[in-house]
Amino acid sequence: MKAAEAAIGVIGGSGLYELEGLSDVRWQKVQTPFGAPSDAYCVGRFGDRRVIFLPRHGRGHRVTPSELNFRANIWGLKFLGAQWVISISAVGSMKEAIRPLDLVVPDQFFDATRRRVSSFFGDGIVAHVGMAEPVCPDLAAALGKAAQETSATVHRGGTYICIEGPQFSTRAESRIYRSWGVDVIGMTNMPEAKLAREAELCYATLALATDYDVWHETHAAVSVEAVVQNLLRNVATAKDVLRRVIPVIAAPRTCECSSLLKNAVITNPNAFPPATRKKLGLLLDPYFPRGGTRVPRGRNRVPRQRNRIPRERSRRAPAAGHPRSKPDSRTPLQ
Repeated sequence: MKAAEAAIGVIGGSGLYELEGLSDVRWQKVQTPFGAPSDAYCVGRFGDRRVIFLPRHGRGHRVTPSELNFRANIWGLKFLGAQWVISISAVGSMKEAIRPLDLVVPDQFFDATRRRVSSFFGDGIVAHVGMAEPVCPDLAAALGKAAQETSATVHRGGTYICIEGPQFSTRAESRIYRSWGVDVIGMTNMPEAKLAREAELCYATLALATDYDVWHETHAAVSVEAVVQNLLRNVATAKDVLRRVIPVIAAPRTCECSSLLKNAVITNPNAFPPATRKKLGLLLDPYFPRGGTRVPRGRNRVPRQRNRIPRERSRRAPAAGHPRSKPDSRTPLQ
């Protein structure tokens, strides 16, 4: 299996801790500049496609939404060669028309989290990635089409509001969120979607509706018992969708996702702190090559300044390194 081969990443949410149908399976641990991911990555093949699966909460569901190391999770997928990321997520429905067991492929997000790190950048290097369209339209279209080929009811488009958790909403919160016009509510897709865009990955969500949150007058308020009961049925549908969509995802990518950083870095490259430049090598190398730096063309190009920071003659920014990785001999376990 070649490391450079483009891969499809799948992040499994609540109830989805393994992916059947993979061959040549190995569990691979990845050390990242941002700490440890949720678990080892299950790397294998589905037909002729390379697939990288990550159980978002860890096998056994050990990590709360607020504890997730989103940067490490996305970085690891990028490092292992993922170009597409399909996020499988359990959600509550905020609209009568979206019933429990329905599937939703949202195209917008509202970030209502409060204490999560939402960018790879900082520490001396600033980048502003556009989020007007946070979902890859090509991947979302393929995911929606595959979902419609199942027996489930599918809703294309809509807004996913991400709350901090791990508690469910109060009734007052749920009613306010509904007044904002959101479609589904969850705890995990932010800042996951933001980081996927910074990593230039195509990202889309398959949201599995399990309940009506707490706003519905004739349905019981959401509970773990109700969520788990519907998850068992939803996960089987999600796996069916994945079996259908993975074979149709193929390079080359024609969307804008693969070049989102081209004009996003606003910091003068001569001012890059060496340690930060090294840490972000996986993202910056295509635009600021090792052994030298250049400013990408575009509207965010840094203009010449009279008092610009001089080049240091005594040292160069060290070459960007990659996280070390090592295989894990464990087999996929739930």
